[in-house]
Amino acid sequence: MPIRQRRYPKAEFARRGNAIYERDIRRKVEPENEGKIVVIDIETGKWEIDKDEVAAAKRLEADNPDAQIWMVRVGSPYVRRFGAERLRCAT
Repeated sequence: MPIRQRRYPKAEFARRGNAIYERDIRRKVEPENEGKIVVIDIETGKWEIDKDEVAAAKRLEADNPDAQIWMVRVGSPYVRRFGAERLRCAT
């Protein structure tokens, strides 16, 4: 399997992906799909949604094997979160 080459700097990749999500996708998927992953081809604007990011990406890649994919979790600023979650203590 060939390795896909990113054609944009990270900041441009993020800017394009977030702009497409905000402009074209958010109002179509929120709030009914909270927690699902949206994968976006930042060059074509095509997108897929699924609870499994790999499944969504495979569907997007079926149409364009060289898609430049950006991922967004519906309702969250993070696709993945690392580290321990802070616990709130009742006082």
